[in-house]
Amino acid sequence: MSGGSAMTPTLVDVVRQQALDRADAPFLAFAEGGDLTFGQFDEATDRVATALAELGVNEGDRVLGLLTNSRAFMVLMIAVHKRRAIFVPINTELKGSFLEHQVHNSEPRLVAVDVELLDQFALVDTSGVGIETTIVVGATGDGPELPSSLSATRSVRYDDLEAVEVRADAVLTPTPQDVCTIMYTSGTTGPSKGVLMPQAHCYLFGLGTVQAMSLIPDDHYYVCMPMFHANGLFMQAYACLVAGCSATVVKRFSVSNWLDDVIACGATATNALGVMPEFIFRSPASDRDRGHRLTRVMAIPVAEDWAEAFEERFGVDIVQGFGMTEINMVAFSRTSEPVEAGCAGYVLDEHFEVVIADPETDEMLDVGRVGEILVRPRSPFCFNVGYFKMPDKTVEAWRNLWFHTGDAGRFDELGRLHFVDRIKDRIRRRGENISSYEVEQVLNAHPAVLESAAVGIRVEGAGGEEEIKAVLAVSGEPPDLVELLDWCVERMPRFTVPRYFEFVDELDKTASGKIRKQALRDSGVTASTLDRETIGYVIARRA
Repeated sequence: MSGGSAMTPTLVDVVRQQALDRADAPFLAFAEGGDLTFGQFDEATDRVATALAELGVNEGDRVLGLLTNSRAFMVLMIAVHKRRAIFVPINTELKGSFLEHQVHNSEPRLVAVDVELLDQFALVDTSGVGIETTIVVGATGDGPELPSSLSATRSVRYDDLEAVEVRADAVLTPTPQDVCTIMYTSGTTGPSKGVLMPQAHCYLFGLGTVQAMSLIPDDHYYVCMPMFHANGLFMQAYACLVAGCSATVVKRFSVSNWLDDVIACGATATNALGVMPEFIFRSPASDRDRGHRLTRVMAIPVAEDWAEAFEERFGVDIVQGFGMTEINMVAFSRTSEPVEAGCAGYVLDEHFEVVIADPETDEMLDVGRVGEILVRPRSPFCFNVGYFKMPDKTVEAWRNLWFHTGDAGRFDELGRLHFVDRIKDRIRRRGENISSYEVEQVLNAHPAVLESAAVGIRVEGAGGEEEIKAVLAVSGEPPDLVELLDWCVERMPRFTVPRYFEFVDELDKTASGKIRKQALRDSGVTASTLDRETIGYVIARRA
């Protein structure tokens, strides 16, 4: 099979080309060090690809990464691609059944884990998965002791992989149609689904950002979103690869550090997802608010009451858009037009076809009418090719030959796409799509809980996103709230732990036995709702 064409290059093609054209130009800078030029990035990924070959990684194998934003993350991903294998970046907050599902579904041959995240495998059953090697990032000396779930695997230090001499026959050339990445997105009535992402799909995420943000080699991106999401990885770091510009990558977003970081690194562009832009806007005003080089911020979503004021305060243009891990970014707004809340902008109709349809019948709706956003690709392999080992979910999403996003929207008279709301049961909190099913599975395992329903509710100050409310049917006395929260924190990612709890004798159901979740959403916070914030319960963030 031949390599990527000039029309649809792969990420590996772009890495090699930028190494030829801009070898000594800075590419990635990291808060903890390990900066890379374009030439160094190509060389480092060749070395690690060779090391992976020696560890037995072959075409189609999965390499799972529980990794924070780092040099190792970026190098390892492209090195896996250079073996024509599949990189599986997963949320660093995952633990317990959440992590176990993704490990079992992806069946990785190798796992790469930050040393400080190893303990998250402690409650994970890896039997039957076939993991052969654990790559530990940040290990020193002989490396740490592995948790029992990984103790049977071979342990290697990541730093040793970058020291391997390159062997040309170990570095392969992927094609645009090669599935190179699996990213997990939230389920609604089931567990998280692994999105199969071809090279062309990943490349187009970056290209779309380059065009929407008008990136040129002189630009500098500030990346503070996690790399295990498409926005941080493909729409920022790898958009810089495509544009030939540089980026500063930090571990995580901090509203108190945001402006200082933007000024210090000389950023001209950045992205802010979910509640991030509102948190930035609500931060105390400063005489330094325009003391930076920033000119563009991709912010999704924005609200009418602060969007224009954000632009004015910081002297920037806001770019919006619409997309999903499965479908790519299919629309972007234009900086030449006033910012408008909910306006995702113009469809990239060279690559995608987008319509609004009745969510029950799939009948196409006229301009101005609200319905479900349906998408299908025009360009080869610029789209997901299904959910890994979930053919039923793939068929369900693709009914009538359209991908069903589960999001409600409309087109205006100018042909611009507007996002209105979500249709399905997924919950959106702190920039994360959360599976109500997975939250409920953990809650239902508590000995005092008969059954549960987790829903997203809108509350003031949440920036248009949701807080999680858990309604629990219990037998007898409800459990102590602190004890219940402690139990949840041990078994759930911090962003999935409900803020609100209600205890009931029985959950109201339809005649077919389905819980009436809409009524729970509509009720919001009631007199019987308990709020963990009012009792001062704080979930510590991992250092």
